[in-house]
Amino acid sequence: MRDLGLTVALFACILNARGQAVTPAAAPEPPGIQDNSFLVEEAYNQEPGIVQEIQQFVRDFRTGSWIYSFTQEWPVPAVTHQLSYTLTAARVQGERGQNVGLGDLELNYRYQLVGNGEAKVAMAPRLSLILPTGSSRRELGLGAVGFQALLPVSVVLSRWFVAHGNVGVTEVPRAKDAAGDRARLVAPNLGASLVWLAAPTWNLLCETVWARGETVAGPGRVDKRTAFLVNPGVRVARNFSSGLQIVGGLSTPLGVGPSRGSRSILLYLSFEHPVWKAEKD
Repeated sequence: MRDLGLTVALFACILNARGQAVTPAAAPEPPGIQDNSFLVEEAYNQEPGIVQEIQQFVRDFRTGSWIYSFTQEWPVPAVTHQLSYTLTAARVQGERGQNVGLGDLELNYRYQLVGNGEAKVAMAPRLSLILPTGSSRRELGLGAVGFQALLPVSVVLSRWFVAHGNVGVTEVPRAKDAAGDRARLVAPNLGASLVWLAAPTWNLLCETVWARGETVAGPGRVDKRTAFLVNPGVRVARNFSSGLQIVGGLSTPLGVGPSRGSRSILLYLSFEHPVWKAEKD
């Protein structure tokens, strides 16, 4: 899934392995926050029977541009395979003013190559198909079919800290700009994050993301831009007896280096809930 860290169940396993007794009077801890990073993907697919809806809203303070995304993730039917889709809407500053509308659609497949939500090390490569549902004339879409590959890796460092890393690339062989010119775009990206599991229901995190973006500058020509962001944030969970977990988050992506002066706000909201009863092994 886009986003799993340490679970409370893992904490309990560690404690039991050390020989600490669990008394009948001890109240069970609430489910922890697992798969709710913002800009860096965590390497854990959805568990059997559990579906997640993720919403993000990012607004740039300087330009007023914003982007909203909605992602829904499904196990197929267990943790090994996961399918998801991402819908976007945006307001961008174009040559003739601001444009508002739907962006491109992403269809995603993830394979749990190593580990799972309870492992110390996990890897879950993702392949995505980008469909040109956004208007390239209004600068809301790429104007052509594209592809993305990403390798997320998650490592449990200790009881309190977990780290995540991403390496990926996006390619659009025949991207189109507002004037109708086409060119091949290739955009690599890197990301890393450190999450402090301060409590089962609230975490602090800091993400860093580097990306080289390309835009069509004419027939067969591209403009290249490099972005580097540091994104400190917080996420908080609310658990319900039905199995529903709601996670809200807030962060402030800040540009450094080539992106110096860029300031944004990111709002995050996730609903994770059972849809069918998974069979027990």
